[in-house]
Amino acid sequence: MTYTIQKSVTGDFDDVVETTIAALDDDGFGVLCDIDMQATLDEKLGEEFQQYRILGACNPPLAHEGLTEDVELGALLPCNVIVYEADDGDVVVSAVDPRRLVGLTDNDALASIGTEVADRFERVLEALSQEHETAESTSGD
Repeated sequence: MTYTIQKSVTGDFDDVVETTIAALDDDGFGVLCDIDMQATLDEKLGEEFQQYRILGACNPPLAHEGLTEDVELGALLPCNVIVYEADDGDVVVSAVDPRRLVGLTDNDALASIGTEVADRFERVLEALSQEHETAESTSGD
C-alpha cells in the first residue's frame, strides 16, 4: 500500500530542507514543527542515524475546513513531510498522502480536502524538481 507522495533529488541536505519549507510556504503551508530525528536519536538513545527531518505542515484554511467537518480530524494533523538522506546519497522528500489520511475517517465530505492537499503536495515536489536535479522518482510503501 502506497501512503506517501515522494521525490528523490540530488543536492545538499540542508538546502533541500530549506527549499522544501519555502515550497510549502509558497503553496500555503506553514511548518508548525521541525523534528531533527538524527539529533533526537543521538541525544535520547546515543544512536547514530542518517540525516532525517520531519516537517509538520499545515494549511490553515484547509485544516479549518476539515476540522469544521470532523473535529476528530485533528488526530491526523498536521500532515507530515519528511526529508531524509538515502543510502545512495540522494535526498528524499516524502509527504503523507492526504487522500489516505482522510480515507481513514470514512467521511466522504473530507475527500475533496484530501485531494486538494495532495494536489498542493504534488506542486511542492515539482518545485523541488525545478530547484534540484531530480533523481529517480519513487513512491513509498
